[in-house]
Amino acid sequence: MDIRVVVGLNVQRLRRERDISQEELSLRSDCTRGYLSGIETGRRNPTVLFLAGLAKALESDVSEFFVKPAKVRAARKGVAVEGGEGVKKPALKAKRARARPSR
Repeated sequence: MDIRVVVGLNVQRLRRERDISQEELSLRSDCTRGYLSGIETGRRNPTVLFLAGLAKALESDVSEFFVKPAKVRAARKGVAVEGGEGVKKPALKAKRARARPSR
């Protein structure tokens, strides 16, 4: 998983845990709501200095931005996370090539 996506998911998780809107966090961290949205969706590549300010605005540590989200860790192990409990996923079958319809 791209590190920008990991950072974005963690920023979003921390923001929601603190019940802060994107608008409020953008005001606290001196950026636009659109830029913050881009970070949360993994489309932006924020600087380390910006992440430090964002962590301060979220009253957290920068290291929390780099932890792989639980859903991603579980999915890589073949476990689906539902309601906080792990449920084994069935093995995925390889897609078969479809025959092209004749003309």
